[in-house]
Amino acid sequence: MATSSLSTAEQARLTSGKNFWQTKSEGDLPSIAMTDGPSGLRKQEGSSDALGLSESVPATCFPPAVGLSQTWNPDLADRIGKAIGTEALARQVSVVLGPGINLKRSPLGGRNFEYYSEDPFLSAAFGEAWVRGVQSVDVGASLKHFAANNQETDRMRVSAAIDERTLHELYLRAFGHIVRTARPWTVMCSYNRINGVHASESRELLTGILRDTWGFDGVVVSDWGAVVDRVRSVAAGLDLMMPFGGDELDDDVAAAVDDGRLDPQALQESADRMIALVERAAPHIRSENGTFDVDAHHSLAREAAAQAIVLLRNDDDLLPFDSSEKLAVIGTMAAQPRYQGGGSSKVNATKVDIPLDEIKRHADSEVVYAAGYTTDDNDSQNRSDLISDAVAAARSATNVVLFLGLAEHQESEGFDRTTIDLPSDQLELAGAVLAANPRTAVVLSRGGVLRVAPLLAPAILDGALLGQAGGGAIADVLFGSVNPSGRLSETIPLRLEDNPSYLNFPGEFQHVTYGEGLFIGYRWYDARKMNVSYPFGHGLSYTDFDYRDLSVTENADGLTVEVTVANVGKVDGREVVQVYSGIETSSVSRPVRELKAFASVDVKAGDEQRVTISVPRDVLAYWDVRVHDFLVEGGTYRIDVGASSRDIRVHADVEVKGDEISVPLTTNSTIAEVVSVPSGKDALTELVKSSFPDVTEADGPGLLAMIGSVPVDRLPEFTTGAVTKKALAEKLDAVNAGNSSAQ
Repeated sequence: MATSSLSTAEQARLTSGKNFWQTKSEGDLPSIAMTDGPSGLRKQEGSSDALGLSESVPATCFPPAVGLSQTWNPDLADRIGKAIGTEALARQVSVVLGPGINLKRSPLGGRNFEYYSEDPFLSAAFGEAWVRGVQSVDVGASLKHFAANNQETDRMRVSAAIDERTLHELYLRAFGHIVRTARPWTVMCSYNRINGVHASESRELLTGILRDTWGFDGVVVSDWGAVVDRVRSVAAGLDLMMPFGGDELDDDVAAAVDDGRLDPQALQESADRMIALVERAAPHIRSENGTFDVDAHHSLAREAAAQAIVLLRNDDDLLPFDSSEKLAVIGTMAAQPRYQGGGSSKVNATKVDIPLDEIKRHADSEVVYAAGYTTDDNDSQNRSDLISDAVAAARSATNVVLFLGLAEHQESEGFDRTTIDLPSDQLELAGAVLAANPRTAVVLSRGGVLRVAPLLAPAILDGALLGQAGGGAIADVLFGSVNPSGRLSETIPLRLEDNPSYLNFPGEFQHVTYGEGLFIGYRWYDARKMNVSYPFGHGLSYTDFDYRDLSVTENADGLTVEVTVANVGKVDGREVVQVYSGIETSSVSRPVRELKAFASVDVKAGDEQRVTISVPRDVLAYWDVRVHDFLVEGGTYRIDVGASSRDIRVHADVEVKGDEISVPLTTNSTIAEVVSVPSGKDALTELVKSSFPDVTEADGPGLLAMIGSVPVDRLPEFTTGAVTKKALAEKLDAVNAGNSSAQ
C-alpha cells in the first residue's frame, strides 16, 4: 500500500493505535499486535492495562534484565530473545516492547530491574543480542525508553538537565550502537523531558539523532501515554501514538495539515513507515494461536538464571554445601520466591521453581524450614516469634541458607525507592540467625541494589531477579552442581550517600539535574578512590583463575587484546574476562577506566585458554563538544584486563593514533588555543611582536601560562590598539583556510 492512495484523514488514523495493544487496519492493510515482553511475553486477552494489573496469557518468565546482565553472556540474551519471539509468534504478537537499555543512574531507580547496567557498553552488548534474537524469527523489537528515562518520580513530566557530552557519551550511546548494529523494527520514546523538551516532541532526538545520524528507518512509537501534543509529536518524527486516544486526536492531526500547522510530508512519512512495519509483520501473523516448547524454554530460563547468580563472598569455602549435612532453610522468599519485577513487564509464568522444593531435591539429609519474616505489611504475626522459630531451626542444622530481599510492593515500576537497606525485620533476623549458626549463606532477591555491608554472613549469593526457573538455579549453585560465574553489572556501594547522584535525585518541581555528569557507577567510585562493598564486574567462583601473557596491538579497526586464562583450581569454571581502558593524558576529563570489551570463557580445571578480544576503535572515542561528534583522542592508553573494575590482573600500554580534526579558530579562541596550532602561533607572533619588544624566547612559557586563557579578541586592549580586530580576524581566517586545505 502507498500513502498516495490514502487521504490525509486516513494517514492520520494510521498513526495512532486501534486500542490498547493493536494498530489500526486500513484498506487491505491489517492490524498488528504489540505487547510488553522484555523478560517474557505479557499478552492480555481480557481487560488491558500498562501496569501489569490484569492477567495475561501464560508465558516463560526469563530472568529480567537485572539478572540476565549478571551473566555477562550476550549469547544467552540472543537465545532468550529468540524464545520470546517464538512465543510472540505463537500468540499472534508482531512487536515485543523491549529491551529496556536505560542506564542505572541511581540505585534508587524504581525500574532498575528492567535495565541492564550502569555501563553503556555492557547495556549495548545485551540490547544488541536481545534484539537480534527476537527479530531472527520475524518479530519486531522496540528499543526503549528513548531517552534518559532514569527515574520513576514524576516520570511523565520531569525534565532531565544533561550536558551535551554526558548525554551522547553515556545516555544515548547504547541506543546508537543497537540501532546501527541490530536494526530494531521500532524505537519507543520515553515519557520524560530532556533539557525542557518532551522526548515525544523532540525533533533533535527523534529525527536529527535517531534517523539522520544513526540511520534508523523503522517506526518510532510512543510509550503508552507519552504524547502531550500529537501534532508537535508528528512534526518531531513520532510515527505511532499508543494507546488509542480517541478520534478527536486523529482529527486534530488531519486538521493541522489542512490549516498549515503541520507539514503534510511529516505525516506522510510517518504513515509510510507504519505501512512498511505492518507489511513486514503481516506475512508472519498466524490465523490462530500456536504452541511453543514450554519445557525447553523453562530449561533455557534455568540455564540463564544459574549463570546470573553472583557469588559475592565465600569465606573459608563455606559453599558449596555437602548434601549429606542437615540444612536449615530460612526466609519466606524460599517458599514464595520473588523472581520478577512489578508493573508493565510482569509475566504470567508457565511454571515457577520454588527454591525450598529444589533444595530438598538436592539434599540427601533433613531440611528444616522457618519463615523468619513476612513480606505482608498488614500481617500482624509477631516478629519475635518468627525470629525465635528461625533461630531454633538454625541451631538444629549444620548449615543455613537465609533468603532475604525485597517484595514487589517495595520496588516496582511507578515509584522510586527511598533506601537501599533491607527491611529492618530481615536485618534483625540475619543477626539472630548468624549468632545461632555462623555457617550461614545468604541468598538475595532484589531488583535494585541492596546495601550488604551490615550482612556479616560468610557467604552471600546475589540472585537479583532470576525468572521462573530461579529456584532450581539457586539450588544448583548452593550444592555445586553449577559453579557460579555471574558478575555484578552495577556497583554495590557501602551506603546510599556514596552514590554519585545522591544530591541530584530525583530532583524537584519537575526538574532533575544530572550533576554527576560522566561519572556514574564505577566511573564515580574509581575516580574518587572510594571504598565500595563490591565493585562493578565482581563475582567469585568455586575455582581460581590466573591471567598472564597480555598482548595489546592496534589495527585499523581498533585494538586486539590477547591474554591467557588458566584455571588453577579443582573445579571446571567459566571466567568473565573484562577489558578496561584509560588514557594517561587527555585534553578532557575522562574516567580512570571504562569497560570497552569482555568475553566469557569456559576453562576446565588445570587447563588454560588463550582468549582474543577485539576492542572496536569507536568505543575508545569520547564526545567532543567542539565538533559535536565522537573522536578518538591520540595518546598512550592503559589497557587493564581483569575480573572486575578493581580486580585488574594484567595491564599494558598501547599507543593509539587519534582522529585528525580541525577546530576553526575564532576571535573568541584563547591565546593558548591559537598558539597550539603552528600556523596560528606564527600569525599571532607576527601580530604582537612589535608590541612586546622586551619579551624573549625564555619568557615564553611563563608568559603563556599567565595570558594563555585570554581570548584573542582582547588583544587590541592589551596592546593599546597595536593589534586591531580587523587584522586579527584576517590572520585567523587565513590560518583556518590553510588548515582546511591541508586536510
